[in-house]
Amino acid sequence: MNDFRSYDFGRNGAISAVEVRNKVLRNTYWLLALSMVPTVIGAWLGVATGLSNVMMLRPGMTLIAFVVIGMGLMFAVQRNRESGVGVALLLVFTLFMGVMLSRLVGFVLGFQNGASLIAMAFGGTGVIFAAMATVATVSKRDFSGLGRWLLMGVIVLLLAAVANMFLQLPSLVLTVSTLAIVIFSAFMLVDIQRVVNGGETNYVSATLAIYLDLYNVFSNLLALLGIFGGNRN
Repeated sequence: MNDFRSYDFGRNGAISAVEVRNKVLRNTYWLLALSMVPTVIGAWLGVATGLSNVMMLRPGMTLIAFVVIGMGLMFAVQRNRESGVGVALLLVFTLFMGVMLSRLVGFVLGFQNGASLIAMAFGGTGVIFAAMATVATVSKRDFSGLGRWLLMGVIVLLLAAVANMFLQLPSLVLTVSTLAIVIFSAFMLVDIQRVVNGGETNYVSATLAIYLDLYNVFSNLLALLGIFGGNRN
């Protein structure tokens, strides 16, 4: 697959390090765009088949399925990232994530302006991605040091989300969603810059990381828009 071991370097080498990084970045963006297709299909299937309603009624089982199947597919993608199997597994993973997203999508579509809220969330996520990609590409600052702090932030978010399954505090939902957008936007910056700087040389792994950032930004942004902008009248 696309890593430095696949090329020869030096004056007689066929491809330079810069060319390798550019190719990995280009392939990452293409695969990232492709991964949106099964995500949309999965979300549509979840809503159309009524599976989204089942997930709303059984949040505990949904969470277990999300963790077990999602983590299993991510492990499989990473295990096969050096072959075409990894690409296929990544697309299966994004299909699954689309199905998981259908629970939120179905809820938002219950509003009269649900479709426009989804479009706004998609557009907002696109703006954030463009901004982070631009900063990662042009900035001379190394943002890799943020990774450890961001990981700690994710752990805190997960604990807060699990706790709120029992506490049911609306204010905590808003806090978690807002912080999640900030944290995963920053993760997006770190993950993109890692590719730009040559720290990630496999476009399947790079796509998986950035996809998860986008997914979390979109889902939390959509949740906030549903809370503040949903119109049931």
